[in-house]
Amino acid sequence: MTNFSPEQMRELARGLDLSGKNFVWVIAKGSTAASSDPSTPEANRGYIIQGWAPQVLILNHPAIGGFVTHCGWNSTLEAVSAGVPMVTWPRYADQFYNEKLVVEVLGVGVGVGAEDYASCLETHRVIAGEAIAESIRRVMGEEGDGMAMRKKAKELGLMARGAVEKGGSSYDDVEQLMEELIARRSSVGCTADGQR
Repeated sequence: MTNFSPEQMRELARGLDLSGKNFVWVIAKGSTAASSDPSTPEANRGYIIQGWAPQVLILNHPAIGGFVTHCGWNSTLEAVSAGVPMVTWPRYADQFYNEKLVVEVLGVGVGVGAEDYASCLETHRVIAGEAIAESIRRVMGEEGDGMAMRKKAKELGLMARGAVEKGGSSYDDVEQLMEELIARRSSVGCTADGQR
């Protein structure tokens, strides 16, 4: 979740429209995005959800070909696990590092060109609709970068899902941690309800 100025919201809507791609756009309740204006992009090929949306469910739908994300760690992990390439738009803190991981290390994303740390106390440049549309088209493209990113994202998704299945590395690590915690609890004489 991130907050944009009304001007940036208009440019995001314009970018979605210029991309020529179908989309689901989740915006905060009460946002000034033009959700009721019949000329907005959702009237043609998009769907706007105001308020909370089931992000993991959406990302795992086979029709989803890309994800515009602020690069929060949870959103990044959810997209990788779903095997979905990303259009990255970091705003704060670790999000810029997460963007570098997604774009430069993993090779499953394209940045919109965000360079400014977002702050309500400072003005920062607005990302133009054309830049947003170009990043979306690169991720969704049927050749070159787009195909390579989608292939790599699918491979990473399979690896991530395999890690949490029985016998996977994460599954085994959590199981080992639980066994160690149970053993430590037993060694200090605690009962099941935590009493000594």
